[in-house]
Amino acid sequence: MIFYLTAAKVVRRRGGSWDYWREVSWCAGLVALAGGAVLDHHDLRAHMLGHLLLGMVAPLLLVLAAPVTLALRILPVGAARRLVRLLRTRPVRVLTHPVTAAVLNAGGLWLWYATGLFGHTADRPWLHALVQIHVFAAGCLFTASIAGPDPMPHRPALPVRAAVLFAFLTAHGILAKHLYAHPPMAAPEDVSLQAAQFMYYGGDLVDLVLIVRLGREWWVRRSPLRHPAAAPGSSYG
Repeated sequence: MIFYLTAAKVVRRRGGSWDYWREVSWCAGLVALAGGAVLDHHDLRAHMLGHLLLGMVAPLLLVLAAPVTLALRILPVGAARRLVRLLRTRPVRVLTHPVTAAVLNAGGLWLWYATGLFGHTADRPWLHALVQIHVFAAGCLFTASIAGPDPMPHRPALPVRAAVLFAFLTAHGILAKHLYAHPPMAAPEDVSLQAAQFMYYGGDLVDLVLIVRLGREWWVRRSPLRHPAAAPGSSYG
């Protein structure tokens, strides 16, 4: 948090501008990340709230804070160029492709909840920590690949990203219904229902933000005269 806020101050001190709401988004994302990590995972409802915070809310808030753009604005020229070259490498290009990110995100959730992996994490703290790290990292990758404001070379066209987002929405919704029918831990039916509803409707609210951002990007691209600075491959904040 301190590094981000300090970097934003450096940008302003140099005469540049940096939206204050991005700083708020960054701080809120860190709070959501901490909350998702410490929620009681022995209660299915608390666990599902933790999943939403860790895998969806925190990634959305942190990605919207545009940390890569901020880094590029404060780094020395040489370091900034090395970062740009890294973003253009083939491994990063494959990893940040929306299809790859969606498979890592949705596939990881299905693996966790629809197999016996969830039960193994209950008494293995190291495995539970690894799963949490994956959920958070996959959420960040997916959010950034679909509608992140940071520069991302070779970002697929808008229709591709929209199709991947709706495929993810479908997979996430089906998983929520699967959790109600087959809860990963012993729980009363009403608890299982509430946990599934948290996942289903909470996930929809987060994904709605991504849909709005894609819609805004489509509108900007359709209105070049109103937004003369917009160009293919540019990001929308």
